[in-house]
Amino acid sequence: MSDRYGTDVLATDWRAPRRGRARELVAEAGLVVEDVQTGWCGAVVAVEKAGGMQVVHLEDRRGRRKGFPLGPGFLVDGAPVVLVPDTRERAAQVAAAASAAARTASGSVRAQAAPARVASGSRIWVEGKHDAELVEKVWGDDLRGEGVVVEMLNGIDDLAGEIRGFGPHRDARLGILVDHLVPGTKESRIVQGAAGLSPHVRILGHPYVDVWQSVKPARLGLTAWPVIERGRSWKHGILAELGWPHSTQTDVALGWKKILSTVRSYSDLEPTLLASVEELIDFVTVPPEE
Repeated sequence: MSDRYGTDVLATDWRAPRRGRARELVAEAGLVVEDVQTGWCGAVVAVEKAGGMQVVHLEDRRGRRKGFPLGPGFLVDGAPVVLVPDTRERAAQVAAAASAAARTASGSVRAQAAPARVASGSRIWVEGKHDAELVEKVWGDDLRGEGVVVEMLNGIDDLAGEIRGFGPHRDARLGILVDHLVPGTKESRIVQGAAGLSPHVRILGHPYVDVWQSVKPARLGLTAWPVIERGRSWKHGILAELGWPHSTQTDVALGWKKILSTVRSYSDLEPTLLASVEELIDFVTVPPEE
């Protein structure tokens, strides 16, 4: 005898809609959907907030556009869907921000919070205030973590005497960063005279006239740093070429502050400076037993 009542009605989801249950679907650009209430069919062209709600804009084959509240009430290939916003870009931004926060401006992994470390005997010397401020901005977290202090020389005319006065030894090493260290310059002759005074001293430099030039010109909207003729104050000349105030030392200080503000991390500096500073940090932070 055949079953005149059919299969057990409770064995299936008898409450399920005829078209099936709606599934969530990201409202990606180009996705073709149909609005159930109006029958409007079109491709997603934009999702935006309007009037306190999110609206999806659909464009039909004739190029006409219409907005609908984002959410349920749409069909894709005849199946019901709930359109949801694309959160992947926002998630990527959050992940990038978290990753950036986990690293210092020099690109190093940020150490866990710890008590301030007592300064070691080792030092890194730079020529002037601007050099020190740039090193602090990019490598300050790393140096504080190692207990290494950056000090200003205010010029290197008596570099050999300064080194002798410091008295470097295996527990108090000295790294020195010199501007415009290229063959034939005054700086190169001074460094040659100071080289070899102690195995616990390392002198490195960069080829730029001033540390300002180690900032990539693109950060200031330039393709290259202006060339300043010999005999003219380089910093004042640069400020003049940039169209910034350049008459006084206050103008120079404010100009540098503006340049320094464009530096976000090591990626905004020229590789030559990066290599020298990183090597000096490694040199002064090597454990004495090594």
